[in-house]
Amino acid sequence: MRSQNFLMIAMAVVAVAFVSSPALAHSSGGYGGGFISGFVHPILGWDHVAAMVAVGLWGAFLGAPSIWILPVVFPLVMALGCVMGILGIPVPAVETGIAMSAVVLGLLIAFAIKAPVWVSAVLVGAFAIFHGYAHGTELPASANAFAYAVGFVIATGLLHLVGIGFGHLIKWPAGRVAVRGAGGIISLAGVAFLAGAV
Repeated sequence: MRSQNFLMIAMAVVAVAFVSSPALAHSSGGYGGGFISGFVHPILGWDHVAAMVAVGLWGAFLGAPSIWILPVVFPLVMALGCVMGILGIPVPAVETGIAMSAVVLGLLIAFAIKAPVWVSAVLVGAFAIFHGYAHGTELPASANAFAYAVGFVIATGLLHLVGIGFGHLIKWPAGRVAVRGAGGIISLAGVAFLAGAV
């Protein structure tokens, strides 16, 4: 019963994210303080949502300890990328990197690729740089940087939990098909993001 409730909550979060207007993706204005602005930034960006849910899904596919390591590595490295963005340290092809994160992670899920823990952590961390950099460069001028970072890290963690919750369906044959199908959809979405980024 507890797992069912968690799954329902997770799906509700996804539904809220998906019904939000894509036109608001990467918007940095109109949200006032830093925390709220940071919290909504990943949730209102479809490219961020796809990749962050994929991190949780792939972690669930890989099992312990990756199911917990990947959702920790991603926000930590993302925060580093945010600092790089705020400081103006050049990082090339940020939007392409974000789009590729959805393409690659989606394919890894769709084909049920099992990677060693360190490989999956390095890969997820590399993609997190691009997501964090985008957050950093779009920090509202009036926002508190720390509160902004706390907001997007919490939102990212929730999106990872959505992926983990859905990923638990792999315990059943039909659920495994559904999760791999979700990976395929994420990868196709990444291709669409890539087409818009290049």
